[in-house]
Amino acid sequence: MNTDSTNLRAKIDTRIDAMIEQLYLEVDGFAHQRDSKEINLEYYKRHNIETVLRIRHKRMIDALVIHYFTKHDLVQAKAWAEYTEDEMLHGQMFAKDLERLFGMSIEEVYAHEPLFATKLLNGFFYFTLEHEGPMAPITSAYFLESLARKTQPAWLDNLAKVLGEQNVRGARAHVNHDIMENHNDFVWNVLYKTIKKPEDVQRLEQYLENIFSLFVAYFVEVYAKTVVKNAGDNIRKLSPVIAVEYAS
Repeated sequence: MNTDSTNLRAKIDTRIDAMIEQLYLEVDGFAHQRDSKEINLEYYKRHNIETVLRIRHKRMIDALVIHYFTKHDLVQAKAWAEYTEDEMLHGQMFAKDLERLFGMSIEEVYAHEPLFATKLLNGFFYFTLEHEGPMAPITSAYFLESLARKTQPAWLDNLAKVLGEQNVRGARAHVNHDIMENHNDFVWNVLYKTIKKPEDVQRLEQYLENIFSLFVAYFVEVYAKTVVKNAGDNIRKLSPVIAVEYAS
């Protein structure tokens, strides 16, 4: 990794660390799986359903990233195809936890309509892919790989105590696999290759802020719909406002 890449990655990682701290401090429910001794099962269930749905839709986005690279950079097309192949069935890991704990089949999971914040996130990817290239979805992959590495081990240790280790085996296998395979490094290397000129660095930083804001909206929405249920009717109107507020 060259010096410019190392320095930029350190800057991005520092910002992601600050984002995680902000999530813990400001977003209701974000610390629930890490800290609570009485897990709200409706919240936990919906969060995992949404994780499976988000992975499912991200597969479609990743296919478009590969398609873009096949026209512009064959080496990165091959790299992202390898990453997509590795990630392809990871949703099933979370689905297995839902099956063990709630008796849900994968078909029942897929029958759920994605939350509005998830639709906003995917809409952002489709727009940027169409008009700006693949940097945004790859930035999101780096953000999520970093978020999982820095939050999931502690969350899963607590969840295992409350729900039983057997009921988090899928999520545990997922994060352990990503860490073992050094997905953070892999995704960063592809992401850095999308930087072609100095202004692309600012674009990457702005994408990161946009993606963070959309995940804030997601965590607010899933908490409101499962824990603060009386807010559920208004949350579809609120999610865009949250996203814009955190992006500004």
